[in-house]
Parts: sequence; structure tokens; C-alpha cells
Amino acid sequence: MSKIEKVDIVEYQYPVEHLGVDSKGNRIYEAGAKARISNFVVAITTNEGAIGEFAPGLGGKLPHLGQVLQVAPLVVGRNPAHREGIYNDLKKVLRHFGGVGASHIDCALWDLAGKRAGLSVAEMLGGYRDRLPTYASAIHADDNGGLDSPEAFIDLAEECFELGYRAFKIHGWTDGDADREIENIEAMGTRFGGRMALMLDLGSEILTYADTLKVYAACDEAGFYWIEDPYRDCGMSQNAQRMLREKFKTPVCALEHIRGLEPKADWIAAGTTDFVRADPEYDMGVSGTMKTAHLAEAFGLDCEIHSAGPAHRACMSAIRNSNFYELALVGPQIPTILPPIYTNDYSDRLDAVGKDGCFPVPEGPGLGVTLDWDFIERNKTSHHEFQ
Repeated sequence: MSKIEKVDIVEYQYPVEHLGVDSKGNRIYEAGAKARISNFVVAITTNEGAIGEFAPGLGGKLPHLGQVLQVAPLVVGRNPAHREGIYNDLKKVLRHFGGVGASHIDCALWDLAGKRAGLSVAEMLGGYRDRLPTYASAIHADDNGGLDSPEAFIDLAEECFELGYRAFKIHGWTDGDADREIENIEAMGTRFGGRMALMLDLGSEILTYADTLKVYAACDEAGFYWIEDPYRDCGMSQNAQRMLREKFKTPVCALEHIRGLEPKADWIAAGTTDFVRADPEYDMGVSGTMKTAHLAEAFGLDCEIHSAGPAHRACMSAIRNSNFYELALVGPQIPTILPPIYTNDYSDRLDAVGKDGCFPVPEGPGLGVTLDWDFIERNKTSHHEFQ
């Protein structure tokens, strides 16, 4: 019988030009800056020598790593094909922490299963499409000469339109200034209404319900496709989200910060959202994401995948009720903040979009990507091995 013989977690860092950070930890444009972003890779090896790998993107933060290190030794000796059993056991182990760390293990197990079967994860999930309509998701607004005005957002969105994108998402300023957000909403709506689907993610930065009402009214007038996390902390409050959904016509996209299938079910049943968020790096892997998508489908709602990556593409390929792949995060002179760790033609750079506004679904075995282990080893900061 196949057993998991060891789990390796390799930490590494990579540079991103012109990327800074504000006082709240949001990634913003900063001319001349060179951020070094920390991340990690999970590799699961069986007693037969088969290896499953997963390299998170935005879901590779330090708190996530802590959870992965907690649960990695618990899967040694398990049958790697028993993904459902491992999913449920790790859900229990991580019940105090939202289960994020189980996500990376689950994605690596799906990669392993696909490689052993000679099939892509998309095929194993029943994926029916190989081109994914995509929106460009901008980094947060700033005051550094980057995305610091409606004109700057328009310039970036026009660049995206010329590349093929037909949808664009704004991440606003982090000072809670509703009037500033409204000015940007109005300018973007005037310029792109009818040409691009426009989304707004305020990151829960608006401080009052009264100001949020004004922002929502502006989105209604501008015809925005959806709005996320409008005020502090509506993204965590069913009651607040439901009040806004009942008052305005702009659809709500929620549950990015609600971990676990059962809490997401409670939110949906309470009538709090129009679009359901899921992310294989945050929501207990490919397994948890597909459970969430099918839950949303049962309620007649669409499931929108958060962020970008090979696992995200595999999942979306098999989700009927999903509209857009999120190309996160981009900005002036910043084609991506995601790690450059693939040796095949896989890319989440802004300019990798097709003229049809779509990104392809990887076709190779497993997650369909080849990790650049030379790059990872050159930039390695730590190595953890469990066996």
C-alpha cells in the first residue's frame, strides 16, 4: 500500500521591483523599492518515490506556514489517496485556526494523485473548459505616485483593456476616505461602463455604515459588477452584509475571510451574499474549494475563485457557476507579485493573458506545472523535513 514517507517544506524569498507596503501591511506601489517576499513549497513523497508538490502564491504567508508545520508530521504514514479522510482529520486538528494550513497539504496530495494517474487535476475534477475569463486585480491605491488618483487607475485599466482583459478590480485606499473612493468609482464607471466589468474591494477600510451607504450608492450608479468587504468589518458580519445587500442593487461578493464549509453555509443560508468566495490556498485546498463551489451551486449562487495559481485554474475549470479568474495582484510597473518559480510556460503575469481575455488551464499531470527547484534552492531560507 502506498504511504506518505515524508513531507518537506522549503522556505524561500523572491524580489519584486517597485513594490512597497503601507502601515497596515497592504502591498502598494513604491518607485524604486525592491520587496523581498517570503514564501514556501510543500513536497509530499511516498514510499514508492512519487512526489506531489504545491507552491502557494498569496496563501504562502508566515501564519499559513505555521499551520502547515503543525499538520505536516500528522500525514506521514497515511495513504496519500485518502484525501477525504486527511481533509476531515486536519479540519478537526486546525479547528481553532480556520484550517488554512490544511490547504497546502491537500493541494500537494491532488498534485500527487494526478501525477500517479497521468491526469491533470482539472481532468480529475471533471474540468470542462480550458480557457478562463480573467479580471486584472490591482494592488491597493497609494499616495506614492502609483495608483494615487482616478487618472492612474484609468491608465492601468486601459493598459489591461488593450492586453485583452474585459474586467478590472479596484483595491481602494486604506485611509477610510469614502469621498475619495466615490470619486474613483465615478471616474472608472464613466470611462469603462459597458466596456469592462468593474469590481471594487475596499478591504474593510471604510469605518462607518453611513459612509458605506454612500459608496454603495456610487457603485449602483456606476453599474459595478460586485463589491467586496466594504467596511470594518462587514466581511465578518452577516447582519451588516445582509443590510447592504437588501438596500442596494450592486451584488455582494463575500466569504473571502470566512473559513470552513459550515460557516460559509451559514452565511449563504442567511442571505448575505450574491457571489461566494473560495480559494484553494485558504479554504482547505482543492477539496475544500470544490465543496464550497458545489454548496454555492445548490443555493443557486456563483462561486468566484480568489487570487491566482495552478490549483485555482484547475478548480475553476470544473466549476460551472464561476465567472472570472482573478489575476492578482498588478500595478504600475508591477506585472505580478506572485513567485517566479515555474520552468514551463505557466505564468500569472499581467501580459500573459490571451487576446480573448482568458488564461489557460494547465494540461500536464497533476497541477500541470514544473517547479524551478534551482531558483528555490538559490533563494532558500529554511528547510523542514518530516518523516
